[in-house]
Amino acid sequence: MREILASDITSAVRDMCIEANYQLSADMQKCLIEAQQVEETPVGSSILEQLQENLKIATEDQIPICQDTGLAVIFCEIGQDVHITGGSLREAIQEGVHRGYTEGYLRKSVVGDPIERTNTGDNTPAVVHYDIVEGDQVTLTVAPKGAGSENMSRVVMLKPADGIEGVKKVILDTVSEAGPNACPPMVVGVGIGGNFERAAEMAKHALTRPADSKADRPWAAELENEMLEKINRLGIGPAGLGGRVTALAVNIEVCPTHIAMLPVAVNICCHVNRHVKRIL
Repeated sequence: MREILASDITSAVRDMCIEANYQLSADMQKCLIEAQQVEETPVGSSILEQLQENLKIATEDQIPICQDTGLAVIFCEIGQDVHITGGSLREAIQEGVHRGYTEGYLRKSVVGDPIERTNTGDNTPAVVHYDIVEGDQVTLTVAPKGAGSENMSRVVMLKPADGIEGVKKVILDTVSEAGPNACPPMVVGVGIGGNFERAAEMAKHALTRPADSKADRPWAAELENEMLEKINRLGIGPAGLGGRVTALAVNIEVCPTHIAMLPVAVNICCHVNRHVKRIL
């Protein structure tokens, strides 16, 4: 049994919240560079150039990439041979978010009640997904998610008879209706299977996958390529002002489902698609 201090988890989450908001991940930086090379419209090319300049300023001046520093979403994989000492795992993660957003001077965007809407003042509580896995490590993925793109996401409960064509229609319709509101160029996370909540969780997790990776199942990898091509034919373009590059990547996750269901979730993220991963 390996012991990990709760204080080490707090420190890691604190640093990851700041890093995710100050510096774009390497895979997303690569996507933006490649996007500028293929964007054919002058306006679209200019916007992509401005986005890269914004990233440079954020990194050099240590300021947030975007004014919406997001609702902190954390995926926590806990090895079954790990024992957390010196405090509660749940409290350690929330304290890390508290410190990251207050000490990193990140915007606090969480309200304690969806109707009364009083700000909690430190961006907690974060949304945390826990998973017990084999091994003696804790893997943390911090993915702050802004409201603009999150509001454009959806879950659709298709009938099994709708099949793959129904899935394609949900993805394309969701992106098309999102238009400029999701701050394109975007990354599109898709969850297929499970049930209502599992599909949504997969779609969110798919956004944390490296943008140049491919789905494990061959048909899903083919669907990723097809959807990326068709999305980029929509003409929405950077900032929704027209162009060839509407999406930088389409990432799909799949899991088993019930014989009478075909759940599909589409979770859109703007071009920053913040995610940081650490193993303790």
